[in-house]
Amino acid sequence: MNTEHVIRTFVEYFQDRGHRRITGSTLLSPPGDSVLFTTAGMHPLTPYLEGRPHPLGRRLVNVQRCLRTTDLDEVGDSTHLTVFEMLGTWSLGDYDGSRSIEWGHDLLVEGLEVDPGLLYATVFGGDERSGPDTDSLRTWQERGVPVELTTGENWWSNGPTGPCGPDTEIFVWTGEGPPQSTPTGDERWVEVWNHVMMRYRRGDDGTLGLLPQPNVDTGLGLERLVAVLQGKESVFETDLFEPWMRTVPSLWQLPEQPLRVVCDHLRSGIVVIGDGVLPSNTGRGYVLRRLVRRVLTTLWRDDPSRTLGDLPEELFRHTLDHFGQNGPSGRVREVLLDEELRFTRLLERGRHILSQPRFSTQLDEEDYSYLHDTHGLPRDLVLGLRGDALG
Repeated sequence: MNTEHVIRTFVEYFQDRGHRRITGSTLLSPPGDSVLFTTAGMHPLTPYLEGRPHPLGRRLVNVQRCLRTTDLDEVGDSTHLTVFEMLGTWSLGDYDGSRSIEWGHDLLVEGLEVDPGLLYATVFGGDERSGPDTDSLRTWQERGVPVELTTGENWWSNGPTGPCGPDTEIFVWTGEGPPQSTPTGDERWVEVWNHVMMRYRRGDDGTLGLLPQPNVDTGLGLERLVAVLQGKESVFETDLFEPWMRTVPSLWQLPEQPLRVVCDHLRSGIVVIGDGVLPSNTGRGYVLRRLVRRVLTTLWRDDPSRTLGDLPEELFRHTLDHFGQNGPSGRVREVLLDEELRFTRLLERGRHILSQPRFSTQLDEEDYSYLHDTHGLPRDLVLGLRGDALG
């Protein structure tokens, strides 16, 4: 069951149940939004969750690409990616959470053939904000799925203010042998699908008020689900990354974890550029610049002659085609190579500056500020150069 089949099965299942598909799932957040990139499928839908009528109706389905900078340090493990895709459904004041859970369970077990004995759910058990989610608990019990009650782990919000509410999360057992423990007690339980009962809005003062309508917002991590369905130990072993994990090791000999980081960051960089972002020192462009320079830092640690110009056309085309980005791959390559050249020049200048006598001893905060503000040398780069990490 390859990735495209999973996407098609998901979308068609909910279309058969009256959902209309949203198109145009760019990484770029709406104008005026405080976040740099779309971080969840619900992000572009916030006005409609707060009561505005959606032009496509009350039942929606989507495949939304997302980027979370908060996960950068976890990339390289078995489940985290910088750019990933979220399969989402929404009920905007229409059906309730119990129906959403029933449909989700049916799709996993019947449509995607997940062994029902490998499923576990977590449900909001209540706290000072709200009582327990008894409807979700009862629905899972009726389905014969074991449930673990939690508090903070099962309350979802997209920020300090805005729509929020209790959620129930669906986990799949990925360990050998029969399932053990519970989702919070064993990391071999992998979360794949989150169903949020979005009933509240948190105000600027932290208080909760009811939304004009109760909504259901679900998000299913595509790459994690595909890894589970394909019996893979990590998302990097799925068909989504097959061209990368087949090609990159033949170009650059890297240990497993750095190899995953390089593949993830380059693939993410291609998607970000494909959505129209260029490297810069601020905002979205700085996130892109950080991704590219982390790749180069990793590559040059062992061999300074490595270059992004070695990347074959196949990797650009595979990534752009999957995300429906129709721009020329040559343009994306040009952006990456230009950033590589800029970084090379910055390293040369940085080495020259740091060779001065005033920087021969331990640096203090004033030194780091001067190097950054006057010469454009960020702290992590200075540390790397002083430690000879880049050769």
